[in-house]
Amino acid sequence: MELHERLRALDSVIGFSQWDLFTEETASAVEAFQRSRGLPITGSVDSDTWCRLDEARWRLGDRLLYLTKEYLRGDDVADLQYRLSRLGFDPGRIDGVFGPLLDGALREFQDNCGQTATGVMDRATWIELLRVTPTTSATTLVSDLRDANRLRHARGPIVVSGDSCLTASLLSTLPGHVVTSPSTWSPSELASDANSRDALVVLICREVAKLGVFRLHYWAGYRTHSRSGERLASSIMMNLANSSVDLRVEIQGMALPVLRETRMTTVYVEHGPLTPGACE
Repeated sequence: MELHERLRALDSVIGFSQWDLFTEETASAVEAFQRSRGLPITGSVDSDTWCRLDEARWRLGDRLLYLTKEYLRGDDVADLQYRLSRLGFDPGRIDGVFGPLLDGALREFQDNCGQTATGVMDRATWIELLRVTPTTSATTLVSDLRDANRLRHARGPIVVSGDSCLTASLLSTLPGHVVTSPSTWSPSELASDANSRDALVVLICREVAKLGVFRLHYWAGYRTHSRSGERLASSIMMNLANSSVDLRVEIQGMALPVLRETRMTTVYVEHGPLTPGACE
């Protein structure tokens, strides 16, 4: 089974007694992978999990990396972003997606190293990157500094979306320019709209009938997380503590598609049914 082969390639300790069947061993391995990638832990292989499994097979140097119409995605892209960010080049958020910011950072790195700025991560660039990569982990990432500066200087709107009763409350209480996005949009559509508006913040609120908690999610993945997203989620949690919301509140960094694809501070909220007073 291809699923077993991909899971085994990521963790040589994993063993499966029945390679041609989806067993409890398989579900446990899938859950472990989902947990490590900040995905919802279901034990089932949905489209997001399968895509992330495919991305996880790539190591930096396995293939040429460059800007394409359909952005390349993978662990190798995230590794390149991380290394460049540690060296002072801004590849944007470390999300494993090869977009225009990473293309610019790679060209700048090549130019600084005396190479032709092709924007292609080839063997020569890989060797040079290995040569100059810091040996310590105590380096501030440029992407973290950019994330902090964005909140101070951005002038875009606050984008609110979702089918929760909290959505209407947010629209009436949030300061500044607030706009809505249809709750029926896919994560990619919502992220694309927010990015095109150069939004300051994105808040998504969903009600899940069978959920018995109030969860706040911010971007976290590839050894980094959104500090501004974490602060915003924590601030919302403190406000909820003084409200009539009677559900347990949890905060967790995750790599949900909408958190990954939005360039700005984004918090994804999901909660169970609320009492009428909680939405006022």
